[in-house]
Amino acid sequence: MPPVSRKSDPVIEAPAEVDLGVLKDVIGFRIRRIQNHLSRAFIDRLNREEIRPGVFSALALIAANPGMSQTTLAREIGFDKATVVALLDSLERLGWAERRRSPQDRRRHALYVTPLGETSLENLHEVAVVNEAKIHLALTKDERAQLFGLLDKLYAACFTGEAI
Repeated sequence: MPPVSRKSDPVIEAPAEVDLGVLKDVIGFRIRRIQNHLSRAFIDRLNREEIRPGVFSALALIAANPGMSQTTLAREIGFDKATVVALLDSLERLGWAERRRSPQDRRRHALYVTPLGETSLENLHEVAVVNEAKIHLALTKDERAQLFGLLDKLYAACFTGEAI
């Protein structure tokens, strides 16, 4: 993987106080606007057009769970199956991951990170850490742990009860 571009953060004025109206009680909006900002900044820092959004997350999940299925990846990353197939095509084109027939079920693919993918994951993780440094500083260590716990609780709630 070529060296990562280290664009400096542009000077952005503080967000104006905007009335969120009916969005003030919409959790998804609040999470999404932070995610949108972080995603744009991450892509700008990478400065690599061939790396699509979601590549880092997919690569990290596959590395942490060797042999996981495409269906499991789709659920965990929050993409539909067709989007995950395109994402995996990109990972294979980059030489970072591979699909192998599952030994338990030949109809399924098991996903694995290649050695080049491991190296690339380290580089992407470094970019992610730099990208999120300012927002990590906005919270104490205990607040970050609490936030992660709450986000995990919300994620689990997405799969309980009736289908959304």
